[in-house]
Amino acid sequence: MLQNGILNPALLSLLARVRHTNTLVIADRGFPSWEGLETVDLSVVDDLPTVAEVLGAIRPNFSIGRVYAAEELMSANSLEKLAPHLAALEGLPVTMEPHADLKKRVPRATGLIRTGDTTQYGNLILESA
Repeated sequence: MLQNGILNPALLSLLARVRHTNTLVIADRGFPSWEGLETVDLSVVDDLPTVAEVLGAIRPNFSIGRVYAAEELMSANSLEKLAPHLAALEGLPVTMEPHADLKKRVPRATGLIRTGDTTQYGNLILESA
């Protein structure tokens, strides 16, 4: 029996199948579903869990080469709302791009993790190293 780290079996399975340069989406609660894209839904209620919390949970055992985020993230949220997001991204190379372009990357992802996050444009796409 697992006693620490990621305990959710569906999330563990998804993470185990991400290979070099594959991508993984961590999405907020309002992100659309994608036909044919495996989705692990972790949402419970508003902001439980957040994108930042999920990123923090997977970072110790997931090699991240690059993160893609929406440019709108910075202008659509208060500094208070952004603080956990920015802290979770610390030390990672981040490429900011228009949200419309970010969404074009989604169909090529290995999977999507849905959270309860209410941070506007808080979705992240992780590219494995």
